[in-house]
Amino acid sequence: MKKIEINNNTYELIKDYKNGFEIDSIIEKCKETDFFDIYDYILGDWAYGKLRLKGFFNQENPKCNNNNNYNKIDDYIKKYCAYECRYFIIKKK
Repeated sequence: MKKIEINNNTYELIKDYKNGFEIDSIIEKCKETDFFDIYDYILGDWAYGKLRLKGFFNQENPKCNNNNNYNKIDDYIKKYCAYECRYFIIKKK
């Protein structure tokens, strides 16, 4: 899979639905903050031409809860993302 460097962290692109992954957009979104550095996974979805990001943890991570559990990412996509929107998931290495 494709490897990506963001804020000195290495990620692997594990899902790219409808070509939702745009490297320049995610780097631009993350360059001014380290907010997403703590997460094991980042979901990026497109709504109204804007990239939205949401972080998720592995279930084994002590910071994991019902709202950020990677095992529930499909439910999150169905509930909170626009129907059939473009999206991607990257995993921290």
